[in-house]
Amino acid sequence: MRADFLDRFSRLDSPIHRLPAGVKVAGALAIIIATVLVPFRFHSFFISIAALLLITAALSRIPPRFLIRRLLLLEPFVLGIGILMLLEPNGLRIFLVFALRSTLCLFTMILLSNTTPFSKILAVLRALHTPALLLTILALMYRYLFVLIDQTQRMRRARLSRTFTPSRTRTWKHTGTLIGQLFVRTSERANRIYDAMCARGWK
Repeated sequence: MRADFLDRFSRLDSPIHRLPAGVKVAGALAIIIATVLVPFRFHSFFISIAALLLITAALSRIPPRFLIRRLLLLEPFVLGIGILMLLEPNGLRIFLVFALRSTLCLFTMILLSNTTPFSKILAVLRALHTPALLLTILALMYRYLFVLIDQTQRMRRARLSRTFTPSRTRTWKHTGTLIGQLFVRTSERANRIYDAMCARGWK
């Protein structure tokens, strides 16, 4: 597992990558806040935001296929929440507006994370006097998330190598066992990390 799978293209050389991290963070926050707050009747605004994001993606030289795959990976979470809005009066329109706003915000964050190294984003947040505890949590999350995914993949390969007669029932059973074992190992790792940090004077 690559250690930079979250921001794999954040160190490319492009006009967008060369912009100061603070400018990109401020721009991304401005786009997200405006996308959420501007009434939907201003259709030209949302068209302009979408065009701006597409131009930014083109200038960043990030492979379009990667951006589309990353967006499609996150989109089900958005649609899963938005489906509940279909139960409301005029629910279809509300759902479409929610899906559009959420997609624009997701695409903005995908571009930000893949044009700015995560360490620089943390530096910007630190300069804005973000609480130190929150920064520590974000740094640890970034540091160990790929370790967790790598652990999941190794456990899955080990399970598959010991399963000679796969079936749907057995697959679901093994998936449940894998999730349980992963939760236990993650909790144990978190406790070991915390004990190690406390032993080194962290408070």
